[in-house]
Amino acid sequence: MLNDIDAVAFDVDGTLYPNYRFYLRVFPNALSRLRLLAAFAGARRRIRQAGAVGDSFHDMQARLCAECLGTGKKTPGADAVRTLISKCIYASWDDMFSGIKPFPYVKECLSSFKENGLKLALLSDFPIGKKIACLGLSGLWNAELSSEEFGALKPHPLPFHRLAEALDLPPRRILYVGNSPAYDIAGAKNAGLIPALRCLFPRFPPRRGLEGIFAFNHYRQLQEYVLG
Repeated sequence: MLNDIDAVAFDVDGTLYPNYRFYLRVFPNALSRLRLLAAFAGARRRIRQAGAVGDSFHDMQARLCAECLGTGKKTPGADAVRTLISKCIYASWDDMFSGIKPFPYVKECLSSFKENGLKLALLSDFPIGKKIACLGLSGLWNAELSSEEFGALKPHPLPFHRLAEALDLPPRRILYVGNSPAYDIAGAKNAGLIPALRCLFPRFPPRRGLEGIFAFNHYRQLQEYVLG
C-alpha cells in the first residue's frame, strides 16, 4: 500500500465521470441561459480571486452575477438572481444527472480501498446532490463535502483543511484525486495533501508545477499506485 496515507479523497465532476456526457445533456437548455451561465462562471472566477468569503458565499455569488447581468436600473436584484441560480443551475443540473455513468472500474477501485481500510471522501466545488447516487457510488464515503459550504472555492486551502478535519486526519495522510491541475492539484498540494491527477494523457511531459505528481487515465492504475 502507498506509504503513509489513511484516506483517498476525490473531486467529482470530470474525476469520477466524463464531463462531456453531462455537457451533452446540459447543452440544449444552456442555449437559452447563456447570459446567466456566463455571469455565473464570471462570479465564481471573482470569488476564487477573492479567497474565502465565509457565510456570505451564495449572497456574494448572486450579487456578482447580478452585476454581470445588467447595469444601473436594469441590474436585477441579488435575491432574484440567487433564486434563478438555484432553480436554473443547481436544481436543473441535478435533475439532468440521472443515467450518467462513472469512468470504468471506479466502483471496483473504491471498494478495494475500503476493503484495505482506507477512508474515502468527496470534495467538490459544486453541491454533490444526487450525483453520487446516480453514479451508483452511494454508501462508500466517510465524508461528502462541497467547498461552497466553507465559503471558498478550490484552490483555496480552506476546503482541503475542512476535508482533513472531517476525516480526522492530518492533510499529509490524505491522497486527493482530481482532474484540474489549477484547482485540484495546486489546491491539494498547497494545503499539504498528496495530489494525484486523473487525465487523458498521463504519459505526456508534465506541465509546469506537475513534476512528480502521479497521473493516471484508468482507475486500475490508481488502484495499483495506492495498493501496490
